[in-house]
Amino acid sequence: MLAPAEAIEERHGLAAGELPDEVLDGDRPVVLRGAVAHWPMVGASRGPARDAAAYLNGFRRADAPPVVATVGPPSIQGRFFYNDDLSGFNFRQEQVPLHVVLGTLLKYETDPAPPAIYVGSTSIDTWLPGFRSDNALDFGPRDPLASIWIGNRTRIAPHQDVPDNLACVVAGRRRFTLFPPEQLRNLYVGPLDFTPAGQPISLVDLDAPDLERFPRFAEAMAHARVVELQAGDAIFIPSLWWHQIEALDAFNVLVNYWWRRTPAWMDTPMNALMLALATVRDLPPAQRAAWQDAFNHYVFEPGDATAGHIPDTARRSLGPFDERRAKELREWLRNRLDR
Repeated sequence: MLAPAEAIEERHGLAAGELPDEVLDGDRPVVLRGAVAHWPMVGASRGPARDAAAYLNGFRRADAPPVVATVGPPSIQGRFFYNDDLSGFNFRQEQVPLHVVLGTLLKYETDPAPPAIYVGSTSIDTWLPGFRSDNALDFGPRDPLASIWIGNRTRIAPHQDVPDNLACVVAGRRRFTLFPPEQLRNLYVGPLDFTPAGQPISLVDLDAPDLERFPRFAEAMAHARVVELQAGDAIFIPSLWWHQIEALDAFNVLVNYWWRRTPAWMDTPMNALMLALATVRDLPPAQRAAWQDAFNHYVFEPGDATAGHIPDTARRSLGPFDERRAKELREWLRNRLDR
């Protein structure tokens, strides 16, 4: 892999569970060394993998539904990705009880060429009630969604998430490779609406980048940040930062928290992007340029000239949004789209 240019800022010596607001409200990634080292889960992971698995099983609901396990053959070497022509994927997904997944990971722990096994983005409160109270963090006014990720040596290709993200390594080691949002053009992102796990991904293999096929990726790596985390470490990944996550050991567990700095009623901007692709991108050049100006006027550069000439009580979608106004606009859009 090409050498990255920058290190990620690190904080050390935090008090147990301390999460600085200036980090969680920032727009740069920060590593928080030892932020969750006090967790009982991390303590269990310092022994044999079976101890960490037993700790997780201690919270498992007997009546919990199966989890979604992503499984690939040894030949993919842990890289969950598309097939050769991007018409499908190189893995399958199965509905499996969580304790069966944990047992299977232990079974293959010493296998030099195991199948790739990955349980991603699984709600802790649904499948492991009590885990959060036993392994707590204080997020202040934020109310994050907590998820757990379990697997063996796997690679999740560079992708971005809309929410801010605090990722906590609680068993095994993980390597994070981050790219700033503005590196989009240099990451060679694949299809937006046909993805391995919901988010568009870079098509570049970071372990063996093909610079003849993806020459701009060299520029992306010049702006990359790479860090390896041990159990007990955490990393703050701001909204829309691209990140690849590699699990480096035969038994790995990560807990992450997602939250947005916008009201819950705000839709994801990806919906606007997808609709713009269908309605704006293929217009004649002059019309497309006019719409670009309109988007700047109404969305990206609003000011007094945007709606200052309209009485406050009559501005509707040009005025401030709240939950009621957003609901009305969604209904208006549904009616327009369903015609």
